[in-house]
Amino acid sequence: MANAIFNLALPDNEEVKTYAPGTPERELLKAKLAEMENQQVDIPLIIGGKEIRTGNTGNIVAPHNHKKVLGKYHKAGEKEIRMAIDSAMEAYKIWSVMEWQDRAAIFSRAADMITLTDWRYTLNAASMLGQSKNVHQAEIDAACETADFFRFNIYYANKIYQEQPPHSPHGMWNRMEYRPLEGFVLAIAPFNFTTFNANLPGAPAIMGNVAILKPAATSVYSAYYIVKLLEAAGLPPGVINFLPGPGSTIGDIIFNDKNFAGLHFTGSTPVFQQMWKTISNNLPNYKSYPRIVGETGGKDFVFAHKSADIRLLGVSLIQGAFEYQGQKCSAASRAYIPKSIWPEVKEYLVTELGKLKTGDVTDFSNYNNAVIDQAAFDTITGYIKYAEESKEAEIIAGGKYNDKVGYYINPTVIVTTNPKFKTMEEEIFGPVLTVYIYEDEKYEETLHLCDETSPYALTGSIFAQDRIAIVTADKILKHAAGNFYINDKPTGAVVGQQPFGGARGSGTNDKAGSFLNLVRWVSPRTIKENFVARKDFRYPFMLEK
Repeated sequence: MANAIFNLALPDNEEVKTYAPGTPERELLKAKLAEMENQQVDIPLIIGGKEIRTGNTGNIVAPHNHKKVLGKYHKAGEKEIRMAIDSAMEAYKIWSVMEWQDRAAIFSRAADMITLTDWRYTLNAASMLGQSKNVHQAEIDAACETADFFRFNIYYANKIYQEQPPHSPHGMWNRMEYRPLEGFVLAIAPFNFTTFNANLPGAPAIMGNVAILKPAATSVYSAYYIVKLLEAAGLPPGVINFLPGPGSTIGDIIFNDKNFAGLHFTGSTPVFQQMWKTISNNLPNYKSYPRIVGETGGKDFVFAHKSADIRLLGVSLIQGAFEYQGQKCSAASRAYIPKSIWPEVKEYLVTELGKLKTGDVTDFSNYNNAVIDQAAFDTITGYIKYAEESKEAEIIAGGKYNDKVGYYINPTVIVTTNPKFKTMEEEIFGPVLTVYIYEDEKYEETLHLCDETSPYALTGSIFAQDRIAIVTADKILKHAAGNFYINDKPTGAVVGQQPFGGARGSGTNDKAGSFLNLVRWVSPRTIKENFVARKDFRYPFMLEK
């Protein structure tokens, strides 16, 4: 397969619309919300471009109003899973040898359809209704980040194809071909970002691979519209097959198939580790060693020095910990604050959190909405109850919750005297921030404590005006975060600006939104062509005088 080279310009990040009162986008989105909220969809599997309804269905429920059923989705069984594999391998015959610019054109068109047409409001509304995101969280995720992933992945793909051997001596030509993997990729997406349903199968597909997308049950609503968008942009049937259903059933069949070539995963650490074990046990069955790329859990930190700007720190704690109800793998979940500035920080947090509203996504005055489902609600409130009953902790803000209408949990701040307290160590994935107050003179000691407390290493922040303090934190926390922020919240990585991913228990750190991720989805082939043949196999040292 030839790889045509183009001089592509670096894309601009999609501009985030404000949806402020009086703006046209606000009215367009409100109209789309009203339209979608008052209709029920019947979401099928999509295999080889065909809609398949199994009759084994689950309801799509709005988390902020769990009596509101947005529709139903069909679940895949063994038959449909095998159909999806066959469909992907059939599509592979054409897609894997298609010129890369023709593949890129489809994803470039999809990006433009998001940003220039009504698709923006469809994806945003689906994310708001199905995943209980406020308008800003939906906009930066479903619209902007999805368009950015498509555009920047195309740019980086071209850069990869340009990477060729630096030297070809006279008489020969050395070149590198970047082949798609030999088989199909399984993309498993979580509920919290709509864009994962686009990028997890989309990044491999741009590089010539075929994929099976297994969305989370709680985000199947927006995932369906992502797949329909790609269909509308001209993606050939079978390149990305849409397969909602139980993960255990899908995994059991796919991980035993000889054509399984890669896993692109975002989700929990235990699930990822179990999948890795299963894949390892099946290695003799595969055509090649599968590529395993995963972004998993986090216990992300904010660490303040006594020189920190208190207002900046307070704003960042609220944004980092409580936007989208803390349901981000990058969300600030533990904070280390020096004793000297804690009274001011505490006053700011308590005062400002008391002003925030929590409620339905269609009320744009709400900062927070609902957590994703009953299971999440029960888990998160379990941690709050644990803190309430502990002598080592005090809840200074929030702590209230109610699931009568929606799965609502107010932003909660716990202060603990134990740096190894349960909520300082375990991933909660909800609107709960735990703070540990340390003695100012124990700055370095507490930095080491931060580094050693969690098995994760996804994101983290240091707040200080003292440059030596920043340098010290940077060195001690070198391996504590794959995305490290200085005087900023640990969330909100932007494609093309801060490639995202962590190590340790947080994943393989293959940096979504960069060439580092894309290069994992190709299998390079080195080609040497000889122009001038040698006429003798003998070497000079063999000659007689």
